[in-house]
Amino acid sequence: MNFFNEKIKNIRSQISASHYKPNTSLADPVLHCTQHFSNFNPVTEQEVLSLISKMKPTTCSLDPVPTKLVKSAMDVLAAPILNIINSSLLHGTVPDTLKVSVIKPLLKKSDLDPHILNNYRPISNLPFLSKILEKVVASQLQTHLTHYNLFEKFQSGFRTGHSTETALTRVVSDILISSDEGNSTVIMLLDLSVAFDTIDHSVLLHRLENDVGLTGTVLAWFSSYLSNRFQYVQKCADSTPSLYTEVQYGVPQGSVLGPLLFSLYMLPLGSLIRKHNVNFHSYADDTQLYLSFKSNEVSPMLSLISCVSELKEWMNKNYLSLNTDKTEMLIVGGNDADHNSILSSFNSVGIPVNFTESARNLGVIFDSSMSFKAHITKLSKTCFFHLKNVRKLRRFLNKQDSEKLIHAFISSRFDYCNAVFTGCSNCSFYSLQLIQNVAARIITRTRKYEHTTPVLKSLHWLPVKFRADFKILLLTYKALNGRGPAYLSELIMTYKPERTLRSQDAGLLMIPRINKITVGGRAFSYRAPKLWNGLPATIRDAPSASAFKSRLKTHYLSLAYPD
Repeated sequence: MNFFNEKIKNIRSQISASHYKPNTSLADPVLHCTQHFSNFNPVTEQEVLSLISKMKPTTCSLDPVPTKLVKSAMDVLAAPILNIINSSLLHGTVPDTLKVSVIKPLLKKSDLDPHILNNYRPISNLPFLSKILEKVVASQLQTHLTHYNLFEKFQSGFRTGHSTETALTRVVSDILISSDEGNSTVIMLLDLSVAFDTIDHSVLLHRLENDVGLTGTVLAWFSSYLSNRFQYVQKCADSTPSLYTEVQYGVPQGSVLGPLLFSLYMLPLGSLIRKHNVNFHSYADDTQLYLSFKSNEVSPMLSLISCVSELKEWMNKNYLSLNTDKTEMLIVGGNDADHNSILSSFNSVGIPVNFTESARNLGVIFDSSMSFKAHITKLSKTCFFHLKNVRKLRRFLNKQDSEKLIHAFISSRFDYCNAVFTGCSNCSFYSLQLIQNVAARIITRTRKYEHTTPVLKSLHWLPVKFRADFKILLLTYKALNGRGPAYLSELIMTYKPERTLRSQDAGLLMIPRINKITVGGRAFSYRAPKLWNGLPATIRDAPSASAFKSRLKTHYLSLAYPD
Protein backbone atom coordinates (compact mmCIF):
# COMPACT_ATOMS: atom_id res chain seq x y z
CA MET A 1 0.00 0.00 0.00
CA ASN A 2 2.89 2.34 0.82
CA PHE A 3 4.22 1.95 -2.72
CA PHE A 4 0.96 3.08 -4.36
CA ASN A 5 0.53 5.99 -1.93
CA GLU A 6 4.10 7.23 -2.34
CA LYS A 7 3.84 6.93 -6.11
CA ILE A 8 0.81 9.24 -6.18
CA LYS A 9 2.41 11.73 -3.78
CA ASN A 10 5.60 11.83 -5.87
CA ILE A 11 3.71 12.44 -9.11
CA ARG A 12 1.66 15.23 -7.54
CA SER A 13 4.78 16.82 -6.07
CA GLN A 14 6.42 16.80 -9.51
CA ILE A 15 3.47 18.57 -11.11
CA SER A 16 4.24 22.28 -11.23
CA ALA A 17 0.71 23.08 -10.07
CA SER A 18 -0.07 26.50 -8.77
CA HIS A 19 -2.95 26.84 -6.33
CA TYR A 20 -6.19 26.02 -8.16
CA LYS A 21 -8.12 29.17 -9.01
CA PRO A 22 -11.73 28.46 -10.00
CA ASN A 23 -12.09 31.78 -11.85
CA THR A 24 -9.02 31.27 -14.03
CA SER A 25 -10.14 30.80 -17.64
CA LEU A 26 -7.31 28.39 -18.38
CA ALA A 27 -8.16 26.19 -15.42
CA ASP A 28 -11.85 26.03 -16.25
CA PRO A 29 -12.70 27.24 -19.78
CA VAL A 30 -16.24 25.83 -19.98
CA LEU A 31 -19.41 27.82 -19.33
CA HIS A 32 -21.02 27.51 -15.93
CA CYS A 33 -24.04 25.23 -15.86
CA THR A 34 -27.33 26.92 -15.00
CA GLN A 35 -29.37 23.71 -14.81
CA HIS A 36 -29.21 22.53 -11.20
CA PHE A 37 -29.51 19.03 -9.74
CA SER A 38 -30.20 19.54 -6.04
CA ASN A 39 -32.03 16.47 -4.74
CA PHE A 40 -32.02 12.78 -5.55
CA ASN A 41 -35.26 10.97 -6.28
CA PRO A 42 -35.98 8.18 -3.76
CA VAL A 43 -35.86 4.75 -5.37
CA THR A 44 -38.51 2.07 -5.12
CA GLU A 45 -38.04 -1.51 -4.01
CA GLN A 46 -38.79 -2.70 -7.55
CA GLU A 47 -36.03 -0.46 -8.96
CA VAL A 48 -33.52 -1.84 -6.47
CA LEU A 49 -34.52 -5.44 -7.19
CA SER A 50 -34.21 -4.85 -10.93
CA LEU A 51 -30.80 -3.26 -10.49
CA ILE A 52 -29.47 -6.05 -8.25
CA SER A 53 -30.72 -8.77 -10.59
CA LYS A 54 -28.49 -7.36 -13.36
CA MET A 55 -25.37 -7.14 -11.19
CA LYS A 56 -22.66 -9.76 -11.26
CA PRO A 57 -22.46 -11.83 -8.04
CA THR A 58 -18.88 -10.80 -7.27
CA THR A 59 -17.99 -10.80 -3.59
CA CYS A 60 -15.59 -8.45 -1.83
CA SER A 61 -13.73 -9.54 1.30
CA LEU A 62 -15.49 -6.65 3.07
CA ASP A 63 -18.91 -8.20 2.43
CA PRO A 64 -20.31 -9.92 5.55
CA VAL A 65 -21.94 -12.66 3.42
CA PRO A 66 -21.37 -13.88 -0.16
CA THR A 67 -23.13 -11.83 -2.82
CA LYS A 68 -24.85 -14.93 -4.23
CA LEU A 69 -26.51 -15.45 -0.86
CA VAL A 70 -27.62 -11.81 -0.76
CA LYS A 71 -29.17 -12.06 -4.23
CA SER A 72 -30.98 -15.26 -3.31
CA ALA A 73 -32.46 -13.69 -0.17
CA MET A 74 -33.70 -10.43 -1.64
CA ASP A 75 -37.27 -11.11 -0.52
CA VAL A 76 -35.97 -10.59 3.04
CA LEU A 77 -33.13 -8.12 2.44
CA ALA A 78 -34.75 -5.78 -0.10
CA ALA A 79 -36.47 -3.57 2.51
CA PRO A 80 -33.40 -2.87 4.71
CA ILE A 81 -31.20 -2.30 1.63
CA LEU A 82 -33.78 0.13 0.27
CA ASN A 83 -33.84 2.00 3.60
CA ILE A 84 -30.03 2.38 3.60
CA ILE A 85 -29.99 3.68 0.02
CA ASN A 86 -32.85 6.15 0.41
CA SER A 87 -31.48 7.40 3.73
CA SER A 88 -28.14 8.10 2.03
CA LEU A 89 -29.85 9.92 -0.85
CA LEU A 90 -32.10 11.95 1.46
CA HIS A 91 -29.40 13.15 3.86
CA GLY A 92 -26.56 13.51 1.34
CA THR A 93 -24.17 11.24 3.23
CA VAL A 94 -22.40 7.97 2.48
CA PRO A 95 -21.98 5.50 5.37
CA ASP A 96 -18.32 5.17 6.39
CA THR A 97 -18.46 1.37 6.04
CA LEU A 98 -19.19 1.81 2.34
CA LYS A 99 -16.13 4.02 1.82
CA VAL A 100 -13.54 1.33 2.45
CA SER A 101 -12.05 -0.52 -0.51
CA VAL A 102 -9.73 -3.48 -0.93
CA ILE A 103 -6.98 -2.79 -3.45
CA LYS A 104 -6.22 -5.68 -5.78
CA PRO A 105 -2.93 -5.06 -7.64
CA LEU A 106 -3.52 -5.86 -11.32
CA LEU A 107 -0.63 -6.36 -13.74
CA LYS A 108 -0.97 -3.72 -16.49
CA LYS A 109 0.08 -6.15 -19.23
CA SER A 110 0.46 -9.91 -19.10
CA ASP A 111 4.03 -9.80 -20.46
CA LEU A 112 5.33 -7.41 -17.77
CA ASP A 113 7.61 -8.52 -14.93
CA PRO A 114 5.34 -9.37 -11.95
CA HIS A 115 8.19 -8.66 -9.51
CA ILE A 116 8.27 -4.94 -10.37
CA LEU A 117 5.66 -3.03 -8.36
CA ASN A 118 5.46 -0.24 -10.92
CA ASN A 119 3.94 -2.71 -13.39
CA TYR A 120 0.77 -2.99 -11.30
CA ARG A 121 -2.41 -0.93 -11.39
CA PRO A 122 -4.41 -0.53 -8.12
CA ILE A 123 -8.00 -1.72 -8.68
CA SER A 124 -10.57 -1.03 -5.96
CA ASN A 125 -12.78 -3.89 -4.83
CA LEU A 126 -15.82 -2.44 -3.08
CA PRO A 127 -18.60 -3.87 -0.90
CA PHE A 128 -21.66 -5.08 -2.82
CA LEU A 129 -23.94 -2.58 -1.05
CA SER A 130 -21.59 0.24 -2.05
CA LYS A 131 -21.91 -0.78 -5.71
CA ILE A 132 -25.71 -0.78 -5.45
CA LEU A 133 -25.71 2.73 -3.99
CA GLU A 134 -23.25 3.98 -6.62
CA LYS A 135 -25.35 2.52 -9.44
CA VAL A 136 -28.44 4.33 -8.15
CA VAL A 137 -26.55 7.63 -7.96
CA ALA A 138 -24.84 7.10 -11.32
CA SER A 139 -28.18 6.45 -12.99
CA GLN A 140 -29.70 9.70 -11.71
CA LEU A 141 -26.55 11.69 -12.49
CA GLN A 142 -26.44 10.35 -16.06
CA THR A 143 -30.10 11.28 -16.52
CA HIS A 144 -29.25 14.86 -15.52
CA LEU A 145 -26.19 14.95 -17.80
CA THR A 146 -28.07 13.52 -20.77
CA HIS A 147 -31.17 15.69 -20.33
CA TYR A 148 -29.15 18.91 -20.32
CA ASN A 149 -26.55 17.69 -22.84
CA LEU A 150 -23.65 18.17 -20.42
CA PHE A 151 -21.48 15.29 -21.63
CA GLU A 152 -18.49 16.08 -23.80
CA LYS A 153 -19.51 14.96 -27.29
CA PHE A 154 -16.15 13.37 -28.05
CA GLN A 155 -15.79 11.52 -24.74
CA SER A 156 -16.80 7.90 -25.37
CA GLY A 157 -15.80 6.33 -22.07
CA PHE A 158 -18.50 4.58 -20.03
CA ARG A 159 -21.47 6.10 -21.87
CA THR A 160 -24.48 4.23 -23.19
CA GLY A 161 -24.21 3.66 -26.93
CA HIS A 162 -20.55 4.70 -26.94
CA SER A 163 -17.51 2.42 -27.05
CA THR A 164 -13.91 2.19 -28.17
CA GLU A 165 -15.30 0.98 -31.50
CA THR A 166 -17.53 4.02 -32.06
CA ALA A 167 -14.62 6.28 -31.05
CA LEU A 168 -12.17 4.67 -33.47
CA THR A 169 -14.79 4.49 -36.22
CA ARG A 170 -15.13 8.30 -36.08
CA VAL A 171 -11.39 8.93 -35.88
CA VAL A 172 -10.57 6.55 -38.74
CA SER A 173 -13.37 8.00 -40.88
CA ASP A 174 -12.03 11.54 -40.40
CA ILE A 175 -8.47 10.49 -41.25
CA LEU A 176 -9.47 8.50 -44.35
CA ILE A 177 -11.60 11.35 -45.73
CA SER A 178 -8.72 13.76 -45.16
CA SER A 179 -6.31 11.36 -46.89
CA ASP A 180 -8.76 11.02 -49.77
CA GLU A 181 -8.55 14.80 -50.19
CA GLY A 182 -4.76 14.63 -50.46
CA ASN A 183 -3.90 15.66 -46.90
CA SER A 184 -1.63 14.12 -44.31
CA THR A 185 -2.71 13.72 -40.68
CA VAL A 186 -0.67 13.88 -37.50
CA ILE A 187 -2.02 11.88 -34.55
CA MET A 188 -0.86 12.42 -30.96
CA LEU A 189 -1.75 9.74 -28.42
CA LEU A 190 -1.52 11.43 -25.03
CA ASP A 191 -0.52 9.37 -22.01
CA LEU A 192 -1.45 10.47 -18.49
CA SER A 193 0.38 9.08 -15.48
CA VAL A 194 -2.06 7.36 -13.07
CA ALA A 195 -4.70 9.92 -14.02
CA PHE A 196 -7.52 8.45 -11.89
CA ASP A 197 -5.34 8.61 -8.78
CA THR A 198 -4.05 12.21 -8.89
CA ILE A 199 -7.45 13.91 -9.19
CA ASP A 200 -7.85 16.71 -6.67
CA HIS A 201 -11.09 16.43 -4.70
CA SER A 202 -11.61 20.18 -4.27
CA VAL A 203 -11.18 20.72 -8.01
CA LEU A 204 -13.61 17.87 -8.74
CA LEU A 205 -16.26 19.25 -6.37
CA HIS A 206 -15.88 22.71 -7.90
CA ARG A 207 -16.38 21.21 -11.35
CA LEU A 208 -19.43 19.23 -10.25
CA GLU A 209 -20.98 22.38 -8.81
CA ASN A 210 -20.14 24.92 -11.51
CA ASP A 211 -19.90 22.90 -14.72
CA VAL A 212 -22.40 20.13 -14.02
CA GLY A 213 -24.88 22.03 -11.83
CA LEU A 214 -24.83 19.85 -8.70
CA THR A 215 -26.05 21.69 -5.62
CA GLY A 216 -27.73 21.05 -2.27
CA THR A 217 -28.07 17.47 -1.10
CA VAL A 218 -26.59 16.03 -4.29
CA LEU A 219 -23.37 18.03 -3.99
CA ALA A 220 -23.21 17.20 -0.27
CA TRP A 221 -23.52 13.49 -1.14
CA PHE A 222 -20.52 13.65 -3.48
CA SER A 223 -18.53 15.59 -0.91
CA SER A 224 -19.29 12.83 1.59
CA TYR A 225 -18.46 10.16 -1.01
CA LEU A 226 -14.98 11.62 -1.60
CA SER A 227 -14.09 12.35 2.05
CA ASN A 228 -12.86 9.95 4.73
CA ARG A 229 -12.25 7.11 2.27
CA PHE A 230 -9.87 4.35 3.30
CA GLN A 231 -8.23 1.47 1.49
CA TYR A 232 -5.86 -1.42 2.06
CA VAL A 233 -4.07 -3.94 -0.14
CA GLN A 234 -4.81 -7.65 -0.10
CA LYS A 235 -3.45 -9.76 -2.98
CA CYS A 236 -5.71 -12.74 -2.33
CA ALA A 237 -8.26 -13.95 0.22
CA ASP A 238 -5.77 -15.83 2.41
CA SER A 239 -2.96 -13.23 2.28
CA THR A 240 -2.22 -10.74 5.06
CA PRO A 241 -3.88 -7.34 4.43
CA SER A 242 -1.88 -4.13 4.69
CA LEU A 243 -2.68 -1.30 7.09
CA TYR A 244 -5.60 1.00 6.31
CA THR A 245 -4.60 4.29 4.67
CA GLU A 246 -6.73 7.34 3.94
CA VAL A 247 -7.42 8.18 0.30
CA GLN A 248 -6.50 11.84 -0.11
CA TYR A 249 -6.66 12.07 -3.89
CA GLY A 250 -8.24 10.41 -6.89
CA VAL A 251 -11.36 8.40 -7.61
CA PRO A 252 -11.42 4.63 -7.07
CA GLN A 253 -10.68 2.52 -10.15
CA GLY A 254 -13.05 -0.41 -10.20
CA SER A 255 -15.90 1.63 -8.74
CA VAL A 256 -19.13 2.51 -10.56
CA LEU A 257 -18.80 6.28 -10.17
CA GLY A 258 -15.02 6.56 -10.64
CA PRO A 259 -14.91 6.59 -14.47
CA LEU A 260 -17.91 8.94 -14.70
CA LEU A 261 -16.38 11.37 -12.22
CA PHE A 262 -13.11 11.30 -14.13
CA SER A 263 -14.93 12.18 -17.36
CA LEU A 264 -16.57 15.15 -15.61
CA TYR A 265 -13.21 16.22 -14.17
CA MET A 266 -11.91 16.38 -17.75
CA LEU A 267 -14.89 18.38 -19.11
CA PRO A 268 -12.96 21.64 -19.77
CA LEU A 269 -10.53 19.77 -22.03
CA GLY A 270 -12.90 19.84 -25.01
CA SER A 271 -13.33 23.63 -24.99
CA LEU A 272 -9.60 24.13 -24.61
CA ILE A 273 -8.75 21.91 -27.60
CA ARG A 274 -11.50 23.25 -29.86
CA LYS A 275 -10.27 26.83 -29.70
CA HIS A 276 -7.08 25.66 -31.43
CA ASN A 277 -9.09 23.99 -34.24
CA VAL A 278 -7.59 20.61 -33.39
CA ASN A 279 -9.65 17.42 -33.64
CA PHE A 280 -9.69 15.12 -30.63
CA HIS A 281 -11.35 12.11 -29.09
CA SER A 282 -11.25 10.73 -25.56
CA TYR A 283 -12.05 7.41 -24.00
CA ALA A 284 -11.77 7.73 -20.21
CA ASP A 285 -8.15 8.87 -19.65
CA ASP A 286 -7.00 8.07 -23.21
CA THR A 287 -7.04 11.23 -25.32
CA GLN A 288 -5.87 11.57 -28.91
CA LEU A 289 -5.35 14.73 -30.91
CA TYR A 290 -5.34 14.66 -34.69
CA LEU A 291 -4.92 17.37 -37.27
CA SER A 292 -4.77 17.26 -41.06
CA PHE A 293 -2.39 19.38 -43.11
CA LYS A 294 -1.00 19.92 -46.58
CA SER A 295 2.67 19.16 -47.12
CA ASN A 296 4.91 22.10 -46.06
CA GLU A 297 1.92 23.85 -44.44
CA VAL A 298 3.03 25.62 -41.25
CA SER A 299 -0.09 27.02 -39.55
CA PRO A 300 -1.70 23.66 -38.58
CA MET A 301 1.47 22.61 -36.75
CA LEU A 302 1.60 25.92 -34.89
CA SER A 303 -2.00 25.30 -33.79
CA LEU A 304 -1.14 21.80 -32.58
CA ILE A 305 1.95 22.98 -30.70
CA SER A 306 -0.03 25.79 -29.07
CA CYS A 307 -2.75 23.29 -28.15
CA VAL A 308 -0.32 20.81 -26.56
CA SER A 309 1.45 23.58 -24.64
CA GLU A 310 -1.83 24.84 -23.21
CA LEU A 311 -2.93 21.27 -22.45
CA LYS A 312 0.20 20.72 -20.36
CA GLU A 313 -0.42 23.94 -18.45
CA TRP A 314 -4.08 23.05 -17.88
CA MET A 315 -3.12 19.60 -16.64
CA ASN A 316 -0.62 21.08 -14.20
CA LYS A 317 -3.31 23.36 -12.80
CA ASN A 318 -5.60 20.36 -12.42
CA TYR A 319 -3.04 18.01 -10.85
CA LEU A 320 -2.72 15.75 -13.89
CA SER A 321 0.60 14.58 -15.28
CA LEU A 322 1.20 14.27 -19.03
CA ASN A 323 3.74 11.50 -19.52
CA THR A 324 5.71 12.81 -22.51
CA ASP A 325 7.92 9.70 -22.54
CA LYS A 326 4.90 7.54 -23.42
CA THR A 327 3.03 10.08 -25.55
CA GLU A 328 3.34 8.92 -29.15
CA MET A 329 3.01 10.69 -32.48
CA LEU A 330 2.10 9.06 -35.78
CA ILE A 331 1.84 10.69 -39.21
CA VAL A 332 -0.55 9.24 -41.76
CA GLY A 333 0.83 10.12 -45.19
CA GLY A 334 3.41 12.86 -45.35
CA ASN A 335 7.10 12.55 -46.18
CA ASP A 336 10.46 12.77 -44.44
CA ALA A 337 10.46 16.54 -44.75
CA ASP A 338 7.12 16.74 -42.93
CA HIS A 339 8.43 14.46 -40.17
CA ASN A 340 11.58 16.55 -39.70
CA SER A 341 9.64 19.82 -39.75
CA ILE A 342 7.18 18.65 -37.10
CA LEU A 343 9.96 17.22 -34.92
CA SER A 344 11.91 20.47 -35.14
CA SER A 345 8.84 22.56 -34.33
CA PHE A 346 8.01 20.59 -31.17
CA ASN A 347 11.63 20.46 -29.99
CA SER A 348 11.94 24.24 -30.39
CA VAL A 349 9.29 24.78 -27.71
CA GLY A 350 10.61 22.07 -25.38
CA ILE A 351 7.99 19.40 -26.09
CA PRO A 352 9.65 16.02 -26.72
CA VAL A 353 8.05 13.94 -29.47
CA ASN A 354 8.16 10.17 -29.85
CA PHE A 355 7.65 9.46 -33.54
CA THR A 356 6.54 5.95 -34.43
CA GLU A 357 5.53 4.05 -37.56
CA SER A 358 2.75 2.28 -35.69
CA ALA A 359 1.02 2.79 -32.35
CA ARG A 360 -1.63 1.00 -30.31
CA ASN A 361 -4.74 3.17 -30.14
CA LEU A 362 -7.52 1.86 -27.84
CA GLY A 363 -6.43 -1.70 -28.59
CA VAL A 364 -6.04 -1.30 -32.37
CA ILE A 365 -2.63 -0.79 -33.97
CA PHE A 366 -2.62 2.26 -36.26
CA ASP A 367 0.03 2.51 -38.97
CA SER A 368 1.19 5.34 -41.22
CA SER A 369 -0.86 4.05 -44.17
CA MET A 370 -4.00 3.16 -42.17
CA SER A 371 -3.88 -0.32 -43.69
CA PHE A 372 -4.02 -2.03 -40.26
CA LYS A 373 -1.54 -4.64 -41.54
CA ALA A 374 0.50 -4.49 -38.33
CA HIS A 375 -2.66 -4.99 -36.27
CA ILE A 376 -3.89 -7.92 -38.35
CA THR A 377 -0.44 -9.57 -38.24
CA LYS A 378 -0.30 -9.26 -34.44
CA LEU A 379 -3.91 -10.41 -34.11
CA SER A 380 -3.31 -13.45 -36.31
CA LYS A 381 -0.30 -14.50 -34.27
CA THR A 382 -2.24 -14.23 -31.00
CA CYS A 383 -5.26 -16.12 -32.34
CA PHE A 384 -3.19 -18.97 -33.76
CA PHE A 385 -1.46 -19.34 -30.39
CA HIS A 386 -4.84 -19.76 -28.67
CA LEU A 387 -6.11 -22.06 -31.42
CA LYS A 388 -3.27 -24.47 -30.71
CA ASN A 389 -4.27 -24.63 -27.06
CA VAL A 390 -7.97 -25.07 -27.86
CA ARG A 391 -7.11 -27.87 -30.28
CA LYS A 392 -5.34 -29.73 -27.45
CA LEU A 393 -8.44 -29.42 -25.24
CA ARG A 394 -10.99 -30.26 -27.92
CA ARG A 395 -11.16 -34.01 -27.21
CA PHE A 396 -12.24 -33.26 -23.63
CA LEU A 397 -15.04 -30.89 -24.64
CA ASN A 398 -18.40 -31.19 -26.33
CA LYS A 399 -19.26 -29.05 -29.34
CA GLN A 400 -21.13 -26.40 -27.35
CA ASP A 401 -18.29 -25.86 -24.87
CA SER A 402 -15.76 -25.80 -27.69
CA GLU A 403 -17.70 -23.05 -29.41
CA LYS A 404 -17.80 -21.02 -26.18
CA LEU A 405 -14.03 -21.40 -25.84
CA ILE A 406 -13.47 -20.34 -29.44
CA HIS A 407 -15.64 -17.26 -28.93
CA ALA A 408 -13.83 -16.30 -25.72
CA PHE A 409 -10.31 -16.59 -27.12
CA ILE A 410 -10.65 -16.23 -30.90
CA SER A 411 -13.75 -14.65 -32.45
CA SER A 412 -14.06 -12.02 -29.71
CA ARG A 413 -10.57 -10.87 -30.68
CA PHE A 414 -11.09 -10.50 -34.42
CA ASP A 415 -14.55 -8.99 -33.82
CA TYR A 416 -13.07 -6.29 -31.56
CA CYS A 417 -13.42 -2.91 -33.30
CA ASN A 418 -13.71 -4.72 -36.65
CA ALA A 419 -15.87 -1.88 -37.99
CA VAL A 420 -12.65 0.02 -38.76
CA PHE A 421 -11.55 -2.78 -41.11
CA THR A 422 -14.59 -2.48 -43.38
CA GLY A 423 -13.64 -1.86 -46.99
CA CYS A 424 -10.09 -3.19 -46.53
CA SER A 425 -8.68 -5.38 -49.30
CA ASN A 426 -9.36 -9.11 -49.50
CA CYS A 427 -5.66 -9.60 -48.79
CA SER A 428 -6.07 -7.87 -45.42
CA PHE A 429 -8.90 -10.21 -44.45
CA TYR A 430 -7.18 -13.37 -45.73
CA SER A 431 -5.23 -14.26 -42.57
CA LEU A 432 -8.25 -13.56 -40.34
CA GLN A 433 -10.42 -15.76 -42.54
CA LEU A 434 -7.84 -18.55 -42.20
CA ILE A 435 -8.17 -18.27 -38.42
CA GLN A 436 -11.94 -18.55 -38.60
CA ASN A 437 -11.64 -21.56 -40.92
CA VAL A 438 -9.29 -23.36 -38.52
CA ALA A 439 -11.58 -22.54 -35.58
CA ALA A 440 -14.56 -24.01 -37.45
CA ARG A 441 -12.60 -27.18 -38.24
CA ILE A 442 -11.65 -27.63 -34.58
CA ILE A 443 -15.24 -27.27 -33.37
CA THR A 444 -16.74 -29.61 -35.98
CA ARG A 445 -13.72 -31.96 -36.13
CA THR A 446 -13.51 -31.40 -39.88
CA ARG A 447 -10.44 -32.78 -41.63
CA LYS A 448 -7.77 -30.42 -42.94
CA TYR A 449 -8.47 -30.77 -46.67
CA GLU A 450 -12.27 -30.66 -46.52
CA HIS A 451 -13.95 -27.52 -47.83
CA THR A 452 -14.79 -25.04 -45.04
CA THR A 453 -17.76 -23.21 -46.59
CA PRO A 454 -20.32 -25.90 -45.60
CA VAL A 455 -18.77 -25.98 -42.12
CA LEU A 456 -19.05 -22.22 -41.62
CA LYS A 457 -22.61 -22.33 -42.91
CA SER A 458 -23.55 -25.12 -40.49
CA LEU A 459 -22.24 -23.02 -37.60
CA HIS A 460 -24.14 -19.94 -38.86
CA TRP A 461 -20.89 -17.98 -38.87
CA LEU A 462 -20.57 -15.01 -41.17
CA PRO A 463 -17.19 -14.78 -42.94
CA VAL A 464 -14.82 -12.22 -41.45
CA LYS A 465 -15.39 -9.63 -44.17
CA PHE A 466 -19.16 -9.83 -43.73
CA ARG A 467 -18.75 -9.47 -39.95
CA ALA A 468 -17.03 -6.11 -40.43
CA ASP A 469 -19.79 -4.86 -42.73
CA PHE A 470 -22.40 -6.24 -40.30
CA LYS A 471 -20.88 -4.09 -37.54
CA ILE A 472 -20.91 -0.98 -39.72
CA LEU A 473 -24.58 -1.48 -40.51
CA LEU A 474 -25.47 -2.05 -36.86
CA LEU A 475 -23.72 1.22 -35.94
CA THR A 476 -25.63 2.90 -38.77
CA TYR A 477 -28.99 1.57 -37.56
CA LYS A 478 -28.29 2.79 -34.02
CA ALA A 479 -27.11 6.18 -35.28
CA LEU A 480 -30.29 6.64 -37.33
CA ASN A 481 -32.52 5.63 -34.42
CA GLY A 482 -30.98 7.80 -31.71
CA ARG A 483 -29.14 4.97 -29.98
CA GLY A 484 -25.63 5.80 -31.15
CA PRO A 485 -23.18 8.65 -30.58
CA ALA A 486 -24.00 12.05 -32.04
CA TYR A 487 -20.56 12.11 -33.64
CA LEU A 488 -21.53 9.16 -35.87
CA SER A 489 -25.08 10.37 -36.53
CA GLU A 490 -23.73 13.63 -37.95
CA LEU A 491 -21.70 11.73 -40.56
CA ILE A 492 -24.77 10.30 -42.30
CA MET A 493 -27.67 12.17 -43.87
CA THR A 494 -31.04 11.00 -45.14
CA TYR A 495 -31.46 11.27 -48.90
CA LYS A 496 -34.19 13.77 -49.81
CA PRO A 497 -35.08 13.56 -53.52
CA GLU A 498 -36.96 16.25 -55.39
CA ARG A 499 -39.77 13.85 -56.29
CA THR A 500 -41.49 11.19 -54.19
CA LEU A 501 -39.79 7.80 -54.24
CA ARG A 502 -41.33 4.37 -54.21
CA SER A 503 -41.89 3.01 -50.70
CA GLN A 504 -39.02 0.51 -51.02
CA ASP A 505 -36.65 3.40 -51.80
CA ALA A 506 -37.59 5.41 -48.70
CA GLY A 507 -35.05 5.73 -45.90
CA LEU A 508 -32.03 5.85 -48.20
CA LEU A 509 -28.92 7.81 -47.23
CA MET A 510 -26.84 10.32 -49.14
CA ILE A 511 -23.57 8.88 -50.47
CA PRO A 512 -20.82 11.53 -50.51
CA ARG A 513 -18.39 11.84 -53.38
CA ILE A 514 -14.90 10.46 -52.89
CA ASN A 515 -11.72 10.29 -54.95
CA LYS A 516 -10.41 6.82 -54.13
CA ILE A 517 -12.50 3.80 -53.20
CA THR A 518 -9.47 2.30 -51.38
CA VAL A 519 -9.16 5.38 -49.16
CA GLY A 520 -12.29 7.52 -48.87
CA GLY A 521 -14.37 4.47 -49.73
CA ARG A 522 -13.40 2.89 -46.39
CA ALA A 523 -14.58 5.85 -44.30
CA PHE A 524 -17.74 5.42 -42.23
CA SER A 525 -19.23 8.54 -43.83
CA TYR A 526 -19.10 6.76 -47.23
CA ARG A 527 -19.19 3.08 -46.37
CA ALA A 528 -22.22 3.30 -44.05
CA PRO A 529 -24.66 4.84 -46.57
CA LYS A 530 -23.26 2.68 -49.37
CA LEU A 531 -23.98 -0.54 -47.47
CA TRP A 532 -27.25 0.78 -46.02
CA ASN A 533 -28.71 1.66 -49.40
CA GLY A 534 -27.96 -1.87 -50.59
CA LEU A 535 -30.20 -3.44 -47.95
CA PRO A 536 -33.80 -4.51 -48.59
CA ALA A 537 -36.37 -2.13 -47.09
CA THR A 538 -37.59 -4.86 -44.71
CA ILE A 539 -34.19 -4.81 -42.99
CA ARG A 540 -33.80 -1.02 -42.92
CA ASP A 541 -37.28 -0.68 -41.41
CA ALA A 542 -36.70 -3.20 -38.60
CA PRO A 543 -38.57 -2.07 -35.44
CA SER A 544 -35.72 -2.81 -33.02
CA ALA A 545 -31.98 -3.41 -32.93
CA SER A 546 -32.50 -7.11 -32.15
CA ALA A 547 -34.86 -7.49 -35.12
CA PHE A 548 -32.42 -5.60 -37.33
CA LYS A 549 -29.54 -7.89 -36.33
CA SER A 550 -31.60 -11.01 -36.91
CA ARG A 551 -32.81 -9.90 -40.35
CA LEU A 552 -29.39 -8.62 -41.37
CA LYS A 553 -27.64 -11.84 -40.38
CA THR A 554 -30.17 -13.92 -42.32
CA HIS A 555 -29.63 -11.68 -45.34
CA TYR A 556 -25.84 -11.82 -45.11
CA LEU A 557 -25.84 -15.60 -44.62
CA SER A 558 -27.79 -15.92 -47.87
CA LEU A 559 -25.21 -13.74 -49.63
CA ALA A 560 -22.20 -15.49 -48.11
CA TYR A 561 -23.51 -19.03 -48.70
CA PRO A 562 -25.87 -18.97 -51.70
CA ASP A 563 -27.61 -22.27 -52.39
